[in-house]
Amino acid sequence: MNQLDILVPFALPPAELARDLLRQSKAPALAMLLGRGKAAPLQSHDPFSRALPHEHWLARRFGLPPAPQDSSPAAAAALMQGLGHRPAAGHWFVLHPAHIHVARDHLVLTDIGQLQLEEEESQRLFAAALPLFTEIGHELVYGDARTWFIRADAWAGLRTSTPSAASGRNVDIWMPEGPGELAWRKLQNEVQMQWFAEALNEQREMRGQKAINSIWIWGGADAGASAQHSYGARFGLRGWMRAFGDGALAGQAHANAHAHTNESQVNDILRGDGHRLLVLDALAEAALAEEWGLWLQHLEHLDREWLAPLLVALRADTLGAVNLVLTGSDRLVEVAVTRGALRRFWRKPSLALLAERCT
Repeated sequence: MNQLDILVPFALPPAELARDLLRQSKAPALAMLLGRGKAAPLQSHDPFSRALPHEHWLARRFGLPPAPQDSSPAAAAALMQGLGHRPAAGHWFVLHPAHIHVARDHLVLTDIGQLQLEEEESQRLFAAALPLFTEIGHELVYGDARTWFIRADAWAGLRTSTPSAASGRNVDIWMPEGPGELAWRKLQNEVQMQWFAEALNEQREMRGQKAINSIWIWGGADAGASAQHSYGARFGLRGWMRAFGDGALAGQAHANAHAHTNESQVNDILRGDGHRLLVLDALAEAALAEEWGLWLQHLEHLDREWLAPLLVALRADTLGAVNLVLTGSDRLVEVAVTRGALRRFWRKPSLALLAERCT
């Protein structure tokens, strides 16, 4: 069947803000899809889960191996492969250069998507940290400016949190627990001390950028753990979601889903038959920063530039069906929409579903 899954992380705002936000929003295409489509029951997620609802959904959909109970998805090996590395053996974790700042009485992890870390800067930090890893027998692999990997066989079973789940929150709640916990904290502290003296952080702060003063670990997986899927094509993959893409396709998808869309880009997504995935994550940064005015702007942009032309394609039968997957920090809902469903004129377009609470 010619079907497109559209995953929109952070489309469900916090329940206490949702109704006020939606009264101000102008998203007619989304309102049509939600009003005419068939919604599955709203799913509730533990607000203290170590991964967000859209991350759990992706891990299940792509068949990642089960992670330790109450831990982040086992994504390291699949992401390494997506970045051109194929680990032959061992247990691997994802590492991100990070910024942790002091709040009133606790430490807070900044959204890594806001750090604007350049390749040359990341290479310098990697070179400075590498001897600390080598000295204690851990292999460190450079993936890209924001993504490194550590081999730590003895830490298998370490329960970790994705950076998105921990962003903006007290890091004490989200720090790793289990095998290797103390060894990790010691290594993290040593890296922080090493980077404290790095001149590039002074240079970043002079430019108004945040210092890279820590590292974040998550996603432990055995070397042979790979992602499996039945999608014919995937679009809009970035961050750790690149684990589910193929080199060139994932790179092109990144450009397509984050530029101002045009007819040719929509046609790229619609081309061919089969089951496809489009990830639209433009709401994530504003939601993690709790900048809800900016969130409204991004929602209206997604509606105008992406959902409106895809709604036209659905009406024209270019698409057989759309499955909207909308998530928040603790909720997820799936809405199935077909061309026939759009003929239900007695059902009014509505964004009310975005404000529903789980019962």
